[in-house]
Formats: sequence, structure tokens, C-alpha cells
Amino acid sequence: MPRLAGKLDVIPNRINVMWIDPSQAGLYLGQCAQYCGTQHAKMLLRVYAQSPADFAAWVDQQKKPAPQTFPGNAAATEGQTVFMHNACINCHTISGTAATGRFGPDLTHLASRGTIASGPIQNTPANLRKWIDDPNSMKPGALMPAMHLNDHDLDSITAYLTQLH
Repeated sequence: MPRLAGKLDVIPNRINVMWIDPSQAGLYLGQCAQYCGTQHAKMLLRVYAQSPADFAAWVDQQKKPAPQTFPGNAAATEGQTVFMHNACINCHTISGTAATGRFGPDLTHLASRGTIASGPIQNTPANLRKWIDDPNSMKPGALMPAMHLNDHDLDSITAYLTQLH
């Protein structure tokens, strides 16, 4: 985070401590500064600096489970069913549902995130749909497998995930 602090390397078996004190609230962007393997160029960093009150409100929101119903949104309701009956639940958690996987990221509040794929891709419905369909087309070497869903199921799951704020 060039605008927040200097560089600190992570060294195995060593505890490092760094203190940062942003001068103003906002989003601070950074990127890994050393080559450390495949996908290095896509190792993006985002720090959101907030007031203590705004941070507390964010924490409270993150503690809430995902909505269980989507009145007036049949596609999201169907997408929830499709998601829960596919391999998605083996890797991802969605709080308050049968999805309790720990390998992939928690998707409980996915729609509130600005990016997907650990940072390099804007979180839009079109990008999310493409990511679910074939992650490697957007981020070669991604660990998430292509789901090989039909267009209807892709649309439904996308509608569901875009409701998870």
C-alpha cells in the first residue's frame, strides 16, 4: 500500500508487525511488489479505511446471514436452489444455508464486494456469470473449476449471488 506505508516482507517462521494510520477514509490500492509465483500480477491489495462507526456498522452487516427468500425475484429463488444442489456448496459458505464449504471464499455478502477473483475483476453480473462459467478464461490458473452449467442455471445462480449483500 504505497500511500499508507512502506514495504514489509513476509518471512516464514517470523512475526512481522506494521502499523498504518491513514490520514483519511477511503480505498487504498496496492499490488504485490515481488515475484512470488503464478498469478503474481493479479495479486491485488485493497485496504478500506473507515471511521470506527462505519467499521462497526460493516462488521454488524457481515455478521448477518444471507437472505433466505427473494420476494418478486423468481430467478434468484431458483438460483438459490440450483446453487444448493450443485458442487458449489462443497467449496463455498453462505451463512444460514447448507453451503458450508471452506475451500473457496465465503459468499454470504458477495454482492457487497467491488471485485471478484481476489481483486482483479469488477464484480458485475456479467463478470460474475462468466467467472462461474469458466474462471480460467478470466484468471488463468484459478483454482475454481469451470462449472459446466447450462445458460439457464448460470443465469439463475448469477441472479441469486447478486442478491447477497
